Amino acid sequence: MNYTLQSRRDGFSLIELVIAVAILGVISSLGMSWYEGYTLEAANARAINEIRAIDLLIRDYRLAKRHNPGSLADVGIDYQDPWGNDYQYTDIESGGPGTKTRKDKNLTPINTDYDLYSKGPDGESIWPLTAKDSHDDIVRANNGRYIGIAEGY
Repeated sequence: MNYTLQSRRDGFSLIELVIAVAILGVISSLGMSWYEGYTLEAANARAINEIRAIDLLIRDYRLAKRHNPGSLADVGIDYQDPWGNDYQYTDIESGGPGTKTRKDKNLTPINTDYDLYSKGPDGESIWPLTAKDSHDDIVRANNGRYIGIAEGY
């Protein structure tokens, strides 16, 4: 009588399970980093569009009243940036000497009329755009000709 032994396989081995879990981990981490990048890009785009809209409201106010508003509340702005922080506004023209202004890499003011910006995802900002805390800020520069990420200015 000749009996053949057949090995039966009813499941996965431990090594196969470890490899499958490792592959799933790599795929999920790649997906998470892509998703985080996408949400940051979307939030930046929203902040840029909101700053453009606020800029138009300030310009309309300026045309009607012949001076800049004292605060964003004067033009009806009571909402926050995508990261839950208030938009920052400084009237440079009416502020007089010593008014703090945002500055570029040469420490030259980036606007002559008013500064308008979001502190970005980290919620931190320092007046010069070259400061590490300011790199992710969304700024209005060149009197409105540039609105975007401070690091790109």
